[in-house]
Amino acid sequence: MKNIFYSLLAGIVALVVISGCKKDKTLGSTKVSAVSNLFLPEDAKYVKIASGASGSVAFEWEQARAEDNGLVLYEVAFDKEGGDFSKPLYSVPSDGNGLYNKLTLTYSDLNKIATLAGVKPQEAGKVKWTVMSSKGINVVPSAQTRIIEIERPAGFTDIPTELFLTGTATEGGDDLTKAVKFKQTAPGKFEIYTSLKAGSFHFADRGTGTPLTYSYDGTKLTEAGNTEFTGATKVEKIEVDFNVAAYKTTEVTAVGLWFAADNKIWFDLPYTSNGTWAADKQSIVFHQESWGRDERYKFRFTFKNADNTSSTQFYGSANSDNNAADANTAPSYYYMKPVNNSQYDYCFKFNHAFDNKTADIKIMFNNTAAEYTHSVTGN
Repeated sequence: MKNIFYSLLAGIVALVVISGCKKDKTLGSTKVSAVSNLFLPEDAKYVKIASGASGSVAFEWEQARAEDNGLVLYEVAFDKEGGDFSKPLYSVPSDGNGLYNKLTLTYSDLNKIATLAGVKPQEAGKVKWTVMSSKGINVVPSAQTRIIEIERPAGFTDIPTELFLTGTATEGGDDLTKAVKFKQTAPGKFEIYTSLKAGSFHFADRGTGTPLTYSYDGTKLTEAGNTEFTGATKVEKIEVDFNVAAYKTTEVTAVGLWFAADNKIWFDLPYTSNGTWAADKQSIVFHQESWGRDERYKFRFTFKNADNTSSTQFYGSANSDNNAADANTAPSYYYMKPVNNSQYDYCFKFNHAFDNKTADIKIMFNNTAAEYTHSVTGN
């Protein structure tokens, strides 16, 4: 029995050795040839990326050969026009996880490459590309290179989904963790109500780590940099649109509570911080009508425009008429929407418990609620 066991053991060892030898032989050579021809895109190809456009560019090249007749892996490398690919700006495996002799690059990818090459929005710049072949090691660059010229869009191909305001001119200072968050109003569009003081500011796509940053260069929204703010502290509505690289500021000079029955502003709400206006211990006295007590109100914002003209916008309820608020009223009742300037329509109605009392009124145009909103509380 012992002899049989040792015979079996010797057989297993022999199989392992043979298998190992076969595996070593299968590995064979790791040598591959360089790609000898580049097919697409043609040399000096000009690609214009329109704002918000989707699209792609195909790269194709002649297959390389492996000494062991095995598979070859490909990687496409990009560098500045005068670069030598020793430290490429960007490299990416070909389609099929590196197996195919072609690559499909989206406009978004091309925009990234142009950005890395220092090309500014609405400008064109040249980058050089080539193909590296290998079997995972012993990478062989092609001797062939081509130029592709990329015109970046006025807007941004890679649009942030969040946006923050930071810098010495802002309420949170230049501490990124205290940056003030914008409200997204549509894909690529953001707005914020905030105060600015003398200093500089910029925008960031996140409030931690190393974010991508943007600024206004005096003409358009652009990457990196800072925007200077001078003069006295002001409350501003800032709007940015990454789809068209647009930037706009409008000064908010006053916010008042409009009482419909009196057809006038009862009182102004001073700005505090973080898109918030508040007025405490305000007298609330409904208007006596023949049919009862009128409790309707909304808010009026006054703006100073870029041409120094003044304009107003009312904010009220999404409903043209409402029931009076009470202790069980849902938070959504207080959501504020731009409304027309009619005296009585789209008004809120005070809780009757506040009649002939005082109340604290607060407007919150920030991200503390799902929508711009306000509150009325007793004191």
